[in-house]
Amino acid sequence: MRHKLPAGQPWPISFTAICVRAALYILFVAALAQGAYLEAMGREEIRFSEYGFTELTQSVLLLSASLLLLYTRMVLKVLPTVTLLMFAFVFSSLIREQDYWLDTWVARHTWKVLVTLLIVPILFWVIREHRRFVVEFASYANSFSFGLFASGVLTTYVFSRLYGRSAFWEAVLQERYVRTFKDAAEEVVELFGYALILIAVIELTLLARRWHLAGHSP
Repeated sequence: MRHKLPAGQPWPISFTAICVRAALYILFVAALAQGAYLEAMGREEIRFSEYGFTELTQSVLLLSASLLLLYTRMVLKVLPTVTLLMFAFVFSSLIREQDYWLDTWVARHTWKVLVTLLIVPILFWVIREHRRFVVEFASYANSFSFGLFASGVLTTYVFSRLYGRSAFWEAVLQERYVRTFKDAAEEVVELFGYALILIAVIELTLLARRWHLAGHSP
């Protein structure tokens, strides 16, 4: 006999579903690592450049995460202020990743203008709705998704920057230093960070869907 959950409680996740998702995430991360390896084995002039696997895949990951956040906010209508702020952050990162193309085909520093036009109105709206944001964030902060998202941000915007410093790789390689080592280290760690962010957003979307079906809307 199927038991009903109390109002506002999402249906629990089965152990099988957890195992399947974990396996898929492992394969996903392994595929990214293999792609970076194949890029390293490829033509020298495009390795870890704007034309290479790593840079292009970073944009795909960020675009996918952005679209899922819009779906969660506009279709599922769960955590509207939290998902809007997350969207601003992720989509701004996507714009930043296009700096080479924007500088080349539009104008220098175009990405800064676009990011400003995106961030300022969203921050204004979230600040205006700060009470609602606090309530929503309290529901989200203890979730698996938030932990993954925080890990992705720390990996991409803190660790990759420090790990990819030229000074660090010059100290490691000394007279054998070649900039490709530095670029590869920074870009691959950044790729992994973006993968964590996408997985976090996938988990958020699945959580939001369960909340939506259970009639629970933080």
